[in-house]
Amino acid sequence: MKILIIGGGGREHTLAWKLFQSPKVKKIFCAPGNAGTASLGENVSISAEDIPSLLEFAKKNEIDLTIVGPEMPLVAGIVDVFEKAGLRIFGPKKEAAMLEGSKAFCKEVMIKAGVPTAEYVEVTSLDQIESVLEKFDKAAVKADGLAAGKGVLLCNSKEEIKQALQKILGDKAFGSAGNKVVVEEMLEGEEASILGFCDGKNVKIMVSSQDHKRALDNDEGLNTGGMGAYSPAPVVNGLEERIRKEIMQPMLDEMQKRGTPYKGILYAGLMINNSEIKVIEFNSRFGDPEAQCVLPKLKTDLVEVIEACIDGNLDKIDLQWKKESACCVVLASGGYPEAYEKGEIIEGLENAKAFENVIVFHAGTKLDGEKVLTSGGRVLGVVGLGSDIKSAIDTAYTGVSQINFNKMHFRTDIGKRALER
Repeated sequence: MKILIIGGGGREHTLAWKLFQSPKVKKIFCAPGNAGTASLGENVSISAEDIPSLLEFAKKNEIDLTIVGPEMPLVAGIVDVFEKAGLRIFGPKKEAAMLEGSKAFCKEVMIKAGVPTAEYVEVTSLDQIESVLEKFDKAAVKADGLAAGKGVLLCNSKEEIKQALQKILGDKAFGSAGNKVVVEEMLEGEEASILGFCDGKNVKIMVSSQDHKRALDNDEGLNTGGMGAYSPAPVVNGLEERIRKEIMQPMLDEMQKRGTPYKGILYAGLMINNSEIKVIEFNSRFGDPEAQCVLPKLKTDLVEVIEACIDGNLDKIDLQWKKESACCVVLASGGYPEAYEKGEIIEGLENAKAFENVIVFHAGTKLDGEKVLTSGGRVLGVVGLGSDIKSAIDTAYTGVSQINFNKMHFRTDIGKRALER
Protein backbone atom coordinates (compact mmCIF):
# COMPACT_ATOMS: atom_id res chain seq x y z
CA MET A 1 0.00 0.00 0.00
CA LYS A 2 0.98 3.64 -0.52
CA ILE A 3 1.05 5.79 2.60
CA LEU A 4 1.08 9.57 3.02
CA ILE A 5 2.40 10.94 6.33
CA ILE A 6 1.49 14.55 7.00
CA GLY A 7 4.04 16.61 8.92
CA GLY A 8 7.78 17.17 9.03
CA GLY A 9 8.97 16.71 12.61
CA GLY A 10 10.51 14.03 14.79
CA ARG A 11 7.15 12.33 15.33
CA GLU A 12 6.64 12.00 11.57
CA HIS A 13 10.13 10.56 10.97
CA THR A 14 9.38 8.04 13.75
CA LEU A 15 6.07 7.10 12.11
CA ALA A 16 7.78 6.68 8.73
CA TRP A 17 10.53 4.54 10.32
CA LYS A 18 7.95 2.29 12.00
CA LEU A 19 5.66 2.00 8.97
CA PHE A 20 8.66 1.23 6.72
CA GLN A 21 9.02 -2.04 8.70
CA SER A 22 5.53 -3.25 7.73
CA PRO A 23 5.33 -5.81 4.91
CA LYS A 24 2.04 -4.13 3.90
CA VAL A 25 3.79 -0.87 2.95
CA LYS A 26 5.06 -0.39 -0.61
CA LYS A 27 5.82 3.35 -0.69
CA ILE A 28 5.85 6.21 1.83
CA PHE A 29 5.35 9.90 1.02
CA CYS A 30 5.93 12.63 3.64
CA ALA A 31 4.51 16.12 3.34
CA PRO A 32 6.65 18.09 3.87
CA GLY A 33 9.00 15.62 5.63
CA ASN A 34 12.63 16.28 6.58
CA ALA A 35 16.14 14.94 5.87
CA GLY A 36 15.36 11.77 7.84
CA THR A 37 12.10 10.88 6.09
CA ALA A 38 13.84 11.38 2.73
CA SER A 39 15.82 8.17 3.36
CA LEU A 40 12.62 6.13 3.89
CA GLY A 41 10.37 7.51 1.17
CA GLU A 42 9.67 10.57 -0.91
CA ASN A 43 9.29 14.06 0.53
CA VAL A 44 6.55 16.21 -0.98
CA SER A 45 6.86 19.98 -0.70
CA ILE A 46 3.33 20.60 0.57
CA SER A 47 2.73 22.25 3.96
CA ALA A 48 0.95 20.14 6.59
CA GLU A 49 -1.71 22.86 6.76
CA ASP A 50 -2.43 23.08 3.00
CA ILE A 51 -5.40 20.70 3.07
CA PRO A 52 -6.62 21.29 -0.55
CA SER A 53 -3.16 20.49 -1.98
CA LEU A 54 -2.76 17.44 0.28
CA LEU A 55 -6.14 16.13 -0.86
CA GLU A 56 -5.26 16.68 -4.52
CA PHE A 57 -1.93 14.88 -4.02
CA ALA A 58 -3.58 11.91 -2.26
CA LYS A 59 -6.15 11.51 -5.04
CA LYS A 60 -3.66 11.90 -7.87
CA ASN A 61 -1.19 9.41 -6.35
CA GLU A 62 -3.87 6.91 -5.29
CA ILE A 63 -2.79 6.99 -1.63
CA ASP A 64 -4.23 4.04 0.30
CA LEU A 65 -3.80 5.49 3.80
CA THR A 66 -3.02 8.98 5.11
CA ILE A 67 -1.66 9.45 8.64
CA VAL A 68 -1.78 12.90 10.24
CA GLY A 69 1.11 13.81 12.55
CA PRO A 70 0.53 17.37 13.88
CA GLU A 71 -2.52 18.89 15.56
CA MET A 72 -3.09 21.90 13.27
CA PRO A 73 -4.51 20.00 10.26
CA LEU A 74 -6.63 17.79 12.57
CA VAL A 75 -8.23 20.80 14.26
CA ALA A 76 -8.71 22.38 10.81
CA GLY A 77 -10.77 19.32 9.73
CA ILE A 78 -8.47 17.41 7.37
CA VAL A 79 -10.03 14.07 8.36
CA ASP A 80 -13.55 15.29 7.47
CA VAL A 81 -12.29 16.54 4.08
CA PHE A 82 -10.46 13.31 3.17
CA GLU A 83 -13.30 11.04 4.34
CA LYS A 84 -15.82 13.07 2.34
CA ALA A 85 -13.63 12.40 -0.72
CA GLY A 86 -13.70 8.66 0.06
CA LEU A 87 -10.07 8.46 1.24
CA ARG A 88 -8.82 6.46 4.23
CA ILE A 89 -7.19 8.68 6.85
CA PHE A 90 -6.13 8.17 10.45
CA GLY A 91 -6.96 10.79 13.06
CA PRO A 92 -9.97 12.36 14.80
CA LYS A 93 -12.49 14.46 12.88
CA LYS A 94 -12.62 18.21 13.47
CA GLU A 95 -15.19 18.15 16.29
CA ALA A 96 -13.36 15.35 18.13
CA ALA A 97 -9.96 17.04 17.65
CA MET A 98 -11.31 20.02 19.60
CA LEU A 99 -10.23 18.10 22.71
CA GLU A 100 -6.85 19.59 21.80
CA GLY A 101 -8.12 22.58 19.83
CA SER A 102 -9.86 24.17 22.84
CA LYS A 103 -8.77 23.69 26.44
CA ALA A 104 -12.14 25.03 27.66
CA PHE A 105 -14.04 22.46 25.53
CA CYS A 106 -11.74 19.70 26.79
CA LYS A 107 -12.42 20.70 30.40
CA GLU A 108 -16.17 20.65 29.76
CA VAL A 109 -15.98 17.11 28.30
CA MET A 110 -13.78 15.86 31.18
CA ILE A 111 -16.21 17.14 33.79
CA LYS A 112 -19.21 15.61 31.97
CA ALA A 113 -17.30 12.31 31.66
CA GLY A 114 -16.33 12.31 35.35
CA VAL A 115 -12.62 12.40 34.55
CA PRO A 116 -10.51 13.85 37.40
CA THR A 117 -8.89 17.19 36.52
CA ALA A 118 -7.82 20.49 38.10
CA GLU A 119 -10.32 23.15 39.19
CA TYR A 120 -10.45 25.97 36.65
CA VAL A 121 -12.06 29.19 35.43
CA GLU A 122 -12.41 30.60 31.91
CA VAL A 123 -11.23 34.18 31.32
CA THR A 124 -11.95 36.32 28.25
CA SER A 125 -11.26 39.82 29.59
CA LEU A 126 -8.65 41.58 31.71
CA ASP A 127 -11.59 42.88 33.79
CA GLN A 128 -11.79 39.37 35.31
CA ILE A 129 -8.28 39.45 36.78
CA GLU A 130 -9.36 40.39 40.31
CA SER A 131 -11.87 37.55 40.57
CA VAL A 132 -9.19 35.11 39.31
CA LEU A 133 -6.70 36.36 41.93
CA GLU A 134 -9.31 35.81 44.66
CA LYS A 135 -9.57 32.16 43.64
CA PHE A 136 -5.91 31.22 42.95
CA ASP A 137 -2.58 31.86 44.68
CA LYS A 138 -0.71 29.68 42.15
CA ALA A 139 -2.03 28.58 38.75
CA ALA A 140 -1.38 27.21 35.30
CA VAL A 141 -2.50 29.90 32.84
CA LYS A 142 -3.28 28.44 29.42
CA ALA A 143 -4.18 29.95 26.04
CA ASP A 144 -7.40 28.18 25.02
CA GLY A 145 -6.37 27.47 21.41
CA LEU A 146 -3.35 25.90 19.71
CA ALA A 147 -0.02 27.56 20.52
CA ALA A 148 2.48 24.90 19.34
CA GLY A 149 2.86 23.47 22.84
CA LYS A 150 4.06 26.81 24.25
CA GLY A 151 0.78 28.42 25.39
CA VAL A 152 1.01 27.39 29.06
CA LEU A 153 2.49 29.68 31.72
CA LEU A 154 3.12 28.21 35.18
CA CYS A 155 2.62 30.90 37.81
CA ASN A 156 3.79 30.60 41.43
CA SER A 157 2.26 33.85 42.74
CA LYS A 158 -0.72 36.16 42.23
CA GLU A 159 1.60 38.67 40.55
CA GLU A 160 2.78 36.04 38.04
CA ILE A 161 -0.86 35.09 37.29
CA LYS A 162 -1.63 38.76 36.62
CA GLN A 163 1.40 39.09 34.32
CA ALA A 164 0.47 35.89 32.44
CA LEU A 165 -3.09 37.08 31.80
CA GLN A 166 -1.75 40.43 30.61
CA LYS A 167 0.71 38.65 28.28
CA ILE A 168 -1.94 36.36 26.73
CA LEU A 169 -5.09 38.54 26.73
CA GLY A 170 -3.53 42.01 26.62
CA ASP A 171 -0.31 41.60 24.63
CA LYS A 172 -1.73 38.76 22.43
CA ALA A 173 1.51 36.76 22.85
CA PHE A 174 -0.19 33.71 21.29
CA GLY A 175 -2.43 35.58 18.85
CA SER A 176 -6.04 34.43 18.51
CA ALA A 177 -5.20 31.22 20.44
CA GLY A 178 -5.32 33.44 23.52
CA ASN A 179 -8.71 35.08 22.94
CA LYS A 180 -9.90 32.87 25.79
CA VAL A 181 -7.74 31.69 28.69
CA VAL A 182 -8.16 28.74 31.04
CA VAL A 183 -6.75 29.36 34.51
CA GLU A 184 -6.49 26.23 36.64
CA GLU A 185 -5.14 25.19 40.00
CA MET A 186 -1.50 24.14 40.03
CA LEU A 187 -1.40 20.38 40.46
CA GLU A 188 1.22 18.72 42.66
CA GLY A 189 2.98 15.50 41.70
CA GLU A 190 4.88 14.01 38.78
CA GLU A 191 3.83 14.24 35.14
CA ALA A 192 3.46 11.28 32.77
CA SER A 193 2.03 10.68 29.31
CA ILE A 194 -0.29 7.86 28.30
CA LEU A 195 -1.25 7.52 24.64
CA GLY A 196 -4.07 5.35 23.40
CA PHE A 197 -5.18 3.94 20.06
CA CYS A 198 -8.94 4.61 19.68
CA ASP A 199 -11.57 3.29 17.27
CA GLY A 200 -14.54 5.35 18.51
CA LYS A 201 -15.66 2.73 21.05
CA ASN A 202 -12.51 0.96 22.27
CA VAL A 203 -9.18 2.23 23.53
CA LYS A 204 -5.90 0.31 23.84
CA ILE A 205 -3.29 2.21 25.80
CA MET A 206 0.39 2.27 24.92
CA VAL A 207 3.37 1.90 27.24
CA SER A 208 3.87 4.91 29.50
CA SER A 209 6.35 7.72 28.94
CA GLN A 210 7.46 10.99 30.52
CA ASP A 211 8.21 14.20 28.62
CA HIS A 212 10.60 16.98 29.70
CA LYS A 213 8.99 20.29 28.67
CA ARG A 214 11.39 22.88 30.09
CA ALA A 215 14.36 24.04 28.02
CA LEU A 216 17.01 23.67 30.73
CA ASP A 217 18.23 21.04 33.22
CA ASN A 218 16.32 20.57 36.48
CA ASP A 219 13.09 21.64 34.75
CA GLU A 220 14.18 25.26 34.53
CA GLY A 221 13.81 27.73 31.66
CA LEU A 222 10.98 28.26 29.21
CA ASN A 223 8.37 25.71 28.16
CA THR A 224 9.17 23.97 24.86
CA GLY A 225 7.56 21.40 22.60
CA GLY A 226 9.60 18.81 24.57
CA MET A 227 13.34 18.37 25.19
CA GLY A 228 13.32 14.61 25.66
CA ALA A 229 11.38 11.66 26.99
CA TYR A 230 11.78 8.16 28.32
CA SER A 231 9.65 5.02 28.54
CA PRO A 232 8.38 3.38 30.65
CA ALA A 233 7.68 5.99 33.37
CA PRO A 234 8.04 4.31 36.79
CA VAL A 235 5.50 6.75 38.30
CA VAL A 236 2.80 4.99 36.24
CA ASN A 237 3.73 1.41 37.25
CA GLY A 238 0.62 -0.50 38.33
CA LEU A 239 -1.78 2.35 37.44
CA GLU A 240 -2.26 1.47 33.76
CA GLU A 241 -5.63 -0.28 34.07
CA ARG A 242 -7.01 2.50 36.27
CA ILE A 243 -5.92 5.07 33.69
CA ARG A 244 -7.66 3.11 30.93
CA LYS A 245 -10.89 2.62 32.90
CA GLU A 246 -11.14 5.93 34.78
CA ILE A 247 -9.68 8.36 32.22
CA MET A 248 -9.41 7.09 28.64
CA GLN A 249 -12.58 5.01 28.28
CA PRO A 250 -14.90 7.62 29.89
CA MET A 251 -13.62 10.22 27.39
CA LEU A 252 -14.41 7.90 24.48
CA ASP A 253 -17.85 7.11 25.93
CA GLU A 254 -18.66 10.82 26.35
CA MET A 255 -17.51 11.71 22.82
CA GLN A 256 -19.61 8.83 21.46
CA LYS A 257 -22.67 10.15 23.37
CA ARG A 258 -22.15 13.58 21.78
CA GLY A 259 -22.27 12.05 18.31
CA THR A 260 -18.58 12.85 17.70
CA PRO A 261 -16.85 9.45 18.17
CA TYR A 262 -13.13 9.70 18.75
CA LYS A 263 -10.93 7.75 16.32
CA GLY A 264 -7.17 8.20 16.27
CA ILE A 265 -4.58 8.78 18.97
CA LEU A 266 -5.77 10.15 22.31
CA TYR A 267 -2.89 11.47 24.42
CA ALA A 268 -3.46 12.09 28.13
CA GLY A 269 -1.04 14.36 29.97
CA LEU A 270 -1.36 13.22 33.59
CA MET A 271 -0.28 14.46 37.02
CA ILE A 272 0.27 11.59 39.43
CA ASN A 273 0.54 12.22 43.17
CA ASN A 274 0.89 8.90 45.02
CA SER A 275 -2.30 7.09 43.96
CA GLU A 276 -4.17 10.25 42.85
CA ILE A 277 -4.32 10.73 39.07
CA LYS A 278 -5.54 13.95 37.43
CA VAL A 279 -5.57 14.98 33.77
CA ILE A 280 -3.62 18.12 32.84
CA GLU A 281 -4.65 18.03 29.16
CA PHE A 282 -5.60 15.82 26.24
CA ASN A 283 -3.97 15.97 22.82
CA SER A 284 -5.37 14.52 19.62
CA ARG A 285 -2.19 12.98 18.14
CA PHE A 286 1.08 11.25 18.98
CA GLY A 287 3.27 13.19 21.38
CA ASP A 288 6.62 14.50 20.20
CA PRO A 289 9.09 13.33 21.63
CA GLU A 290 6.97 10.59 23.30
CA ALA A 291 6.41 8.83 19.95
CA GLN A 292 10.18 8.49 19.54
CA CYS A 293 10.31 6.42 22.77
CA VAL A 294 7.04 4.50 22.46
CA LEU A 295 6.89 3.40 18.79
CA PRO A 296 10.29 1.63 18.73
CA LYS A 297 8.88 -0.64 21.48
CA LEU A 298 5.75 -1.65 19.53
CA LYS A 299 5.94 -5.25 18.28
CA THR A 300 2.57 -5.30 16.49
CA ASP A 301 2.43 -4.09 12.87
CA LEU A 302 1.45 -0.40 13.14
CA VAL A 303 -0.51 -0.55 9.86
CA GLU A 304 -2.74 -3.30 11.29
CA VAL A 305 -3.42 -1.26 14.44
CA ILE A 306 -4.24 1.91 12.47
CA GLU A 307 -6.56 0.07 10.08
CA ALA A 308 -8.37 -1.51 13.05
CA CYS A 309 -8.91 1.97 14.53
CA ILE A 310 -10.37 3.27 11.25
CA ASP A 311 -12.60 0.19 10.80
CA GLY A 312 -13.85 0.10 14.41
CA ASN A 313 -12.46 -3.30 15.37
CA LEU A 314 -9.55 -2.41 17.61
CA ASP A 315 -10.86 -4.93 20.17
CA LYS A 316 -9.65 -7.71 17.84
CA ILE A 317 -6.02 -6.50 17.93
CA ASP A 318 -3.58 -7.93 20.46
CA LEU A 319 -1.11 -5.09 21.10
CA GLN A 320 2.36 -6.50 21.82
CA TRP A 321 5.24 -4.48 23.30
CA LYS A 322 8.96 -5.10 23.72
CA LYS A 323 10.16 -5.15 27.31
CA GLU A 324 13.13 -2.82 26.74
CA SER A 325 13.39 0.78 27.94
CA ALA A 326 13.88 3.80 25.70
CA CYS A 327 15.26 7.32 26.17
CA CYS A 328 15.08 10.19 23.66
CA VAL A 329 17.31 13.27 23.99
CA VAL A 330 16.33 16.25 21.82
CA LEU A 331 19.14 18.27 20.22
CA ALA A 332 17.91 21.83 19.72
CA SER A 333 19.16 24.97 18.02
CA GLY A 334 20.80 27.49 20.37
CA GLY A 335 18.18 29.99 21.56
CA TYR A 336 15.19 27.62 21.19
CA PRO A 337 12.30 28.06 22.10
CA GLU A 338 12.96 31.72 21.31
CA ALA A 339 14.90 33.05 18.29
CA TYR A 340 17.46 30.66 16.77
CA GLU A 341 19.55 30.37 13.62
CA LYS A 342 18.95 27.86 10.81
CA GLY A 343 21.21 26.39 8.15
CA GLU A 344 23.94 25.02 10.45
CA ILE A 345 25.76 21.91 9.15
CA ILE A 346 25.11 18.78 11.25
CA GLU A 347 28.11 16.48 11.70
CA GLY A 348 28.47 12.97 13.13
CA LEU A 349 25.08 11.48 12.17
CA GLU A 350 26.60 8.33 10.68
CA ASN A 351 28.88 7.89 13.70
CA ALA A 352 25.89 8.03 16.07
CA LYS A 353 23.84 5.56 14.02
CA ALA A 354 26.77 3.11 13.98
CA PHE A 355 26.24 2.41 17.70
CA GLU A 356 24.03 -0.57 18.48
CA ASN A 357 20.64 0.43 19.96
CA VAL A 358 20.95 4.08 18.88
CA ILE A 359 18.30 5.52 16.53
CA VAL A 360 18.49 9.12 15.30
CA PHE A 361 15.14 10.69 14.39
CA HIS A 362 15.21 13.93 12.41
CA ALA A 363 12.94 16.88 13.22
CA GLY A 364 14.12 20.34 12.08
CA THR A 365 16.50 19.18 9.33
CA LYS A 366 16.80 19.56 5.56
CA LEU A 367 19.08 18.22 2.85
CA ASP A 368 21.48 20.44 0.94
CA GLY A 369 23.13 18.10 -1.57
CA GLU A 370 25.05 15.61 0.58
CA LYS A 371 24.92 17.84 3.67
CA VAL A 372 22.23 17.81 6.39
CA LEU A 373 21.40 21.28 7.75
CA THR A 374 19.37 22.51 10.72
CA SER A 375 16.01 24.01 9.76
CA GLY A 376 14.05 24.21 13.02
CA GLY A 377 14.15 24.66 16.79
CA ARG A 378 14.14 21.00 17.71
CA VAL A 379 16.64 19.46 15.28
CA LEU A 380 17.12 15.78 16.18
CA GLY A 381 15.88 13.19 18.67
CA VAL A 382 18.57 10.71 19.65
CA VAL A 383 17.01 7.51 21.02
CA GLY A 384 18.79 4.88 23.08
CA LEU A 385 17.27 1.45 23.75
CA GLY A 386 18.34 -0.77 26.64
CA SER A 387 17.37 -3.58 28.99
CA ASP A 388 16.65 -0.99 31.72
CA ILE A 389 16.22 2.76 31.92
CA LYS A 390 19.84 3.43 32.94
CA SER A 391 21.28 1.59 29.95
CA ALA A 392 18.77 3.32 27.63
CA ILE A 393 19.82 6.75 28.97
CA ASP A 394 23.54 5.91 28.69
CA THR A 395 23.05 4.67 25.11
CA ALA A 396 21.12 7.81 24.11
CA TYR A 397 23.85 10.11 25.46
CA THR A 398 26.53 7.99 23.72
CA GLY A 399 24.69 8.76 20.47
CA VAL A 400 24.44 12.45 21.40
CA SER A 401 28.22 12.63 22.00
CA GLN A 402 28.86 11.79 18.32
CA ILE A 403 26.75 14.64 16.88
CA ASN A 404 27.62 18.31 16.58
CA PHE A 405 26.35 21.52 15.03
CA ASN A 406 26.96 25.19 15.85
CA LYS A 407 25.26 26.26 19.15
CA MET A 408 23.75 22.78 19.66
CA HIS A 409 21.74 22.69 22.91
CA PHE A 410 20.38 19.72 24.87
CA ARG A 411 19.43 18.77 28.40
CA THR A 412 21.83 16.51 30.28
CA ASP A 413 19.25 15.14 32.75
CA ILE A 414 16.66 13.32 30.61
CA GLY A 415 15.37 10.35 32.62
CA LYS A 416 16.76 11.60 35.95
CA ARG A 417 13.43 11.12 37.73
CA ALA A 418 13.25 7.49 36.62
CA LEU A 419 16.74 6.85 38.02
CA GLU A 420 15.78 8.50 41.32
CA ARG A 421 12.89 6.06 41.63
